[in-house]
Amino acid sequence: MKTTPFPDLMGIESTFPSEHHQILQAVRDWVAKEAQPKVRKAYREERFPEELILGMGKLGLLGPTLAGFDNLAYGLMMRELERCDSGLRSCASVQGSLVMYPIHAFGSEAQKKEWLPKLATGEAVGCFGLTESEGGSDPGAMKTTAVLEKGQWRLKGSKMWITNGNLAHVAVVWAKTSSGVRGFVVPTSTPGFRATKMEGKLSLRASVTSELYFEDVRLPETALLEKSEGLKSALMCLNQARYGIAWGVLGAAESCFDTAVAFAKDRRVFGKSIAEFQLVQAKLARMATAITHGQLLAVRLAALKDSGELHHSQVSLAKQSNVEMALQVARVARDILGANGIMDEYPVMRHLCNLETVFTYEGTNDIHLLVLGKEITGLPAFS
Repeated sequence: MKTTPFPDLMGIESTFPSEHHQILQAVRDWVAKEAQPKVRKAYREERFPEELILGMGKLGLLGPTLAGFDNLAYGLMMRELERCDSGLRSCASVQGSLVMYPIHAFGSEAQKKEWLPKLATGEAVGCFGLTESEGGSDPGAMKTTAVLEKGQWRLKGSKMWITNGNLAHVAVVWAKTSSGVRGFVVPTSTPGFRATKMEGKLSLRASVTSELYFEDVRLPETALLEKSEGLKSALMCLNQARYGIAWGVLGAAESCFDTAVAFAKDRRVFGKSIAEFQLVQAKLARMATAITHGQLLAVRLAALKDSGELHHSQVSLAKQSNVEMALQVARVARDILGANGIMDEYPVMRHLCNLETVFTYEGTNDIHLLVLGKEITGLPAFS
């Protein structure tokens, strides 16, 4: 079954500068050659194909905005990665938005010099430790603490649902201190640091998810992200990642749509392809319309971000809307494929399962709706 790229029904890509077309094609070609052949086996085996990390670094997919790419280019990169698998985009998103960004924005010159070059090439892998088992949507309830004693920080606690945790050479960890929540750069080789891979996932299987434990971890004073200021700084990092998600899920949706169109043209019943039936065409038309809406939203988001005018509520709007759209597209694509839709010969069920997680992480769908609710009414539904 041969698929063709999602049709650009509104001519959106014709507005992109030529260099962005080159970026898009380079990433798409690399994904097709290097990542796509590996992802089905990795998903079955519940592991991330680590051998792809250096390739992502070489292509500039790790922290691209810190290397001078604009946010439209960054969005297109995340779209092409998630066209393959959400786990691939998650790895790049965590590395760039949740590890490199806070070190760049809040770290010392020594921290930047030590970690950013290695993270950009993929020589080092990072993870982001904010979520805890009893925190979730309320990160302020964290129990992990860092106490300054005799010129050293003493870090105690644990984190959960941490992407890249078992692969990481460095963790950006958020903990409560006497002056509020602060960020720390923690090499994973530090005595007392332990990462345990979470097994048995039915979603994001081609991604490493871990629990982190800090058992009386001793850190120098210089481990502090000196410019970090409370949860505000941690949420700024999440805002970067959510932007990438709003773009990334377009790739998953487009992959599901492309598969559904190709299958519908090939599958014949009652003497003709199911693509000729009105109900199937109506489903495809609605899917294409929803994806096009998501594309327009993402392009506008990129323009706002590049101009410095982006508000966090706009990121919440795009993350919530595009993930919900992609999930619905995946479900309809699964329906069009019938029984074949549950087979991993096709990417649809894998995308569908992955998107169930994306619907929840980096702020649940409900939380983003409440962020919008506050923006609309001026009244917070949660503290």
